[in-house]
Amino acid sequence: MREFTVVIEQDEDGIYVASVPELPGCHTQAKTLDELNRRIKEAIELYLEVKPDNG
Repeated sequence: MREFTVVIEQDEDGIYVASVPELPGCHTQAKTLDELNRRIKEAIELYLEVKPDNG
C-alpha cells in the first residue's frame, strides 16, 4: 500500500482535523486521535476508490 503524508491540526474547539496534501479534498475530523486515525484511513481508501489515478 502506498504511504501518504497526513497533516493533523487541532482547532480552537479541541477537534482534531486531518488532511492529506497529496490527495486534494481528502480530509476528516474527530474528537480523539484514535478516531481521527480510523477516519483518515477510511477517507484515503474512499478517495482512491473514486479517483484511482491519484493512488
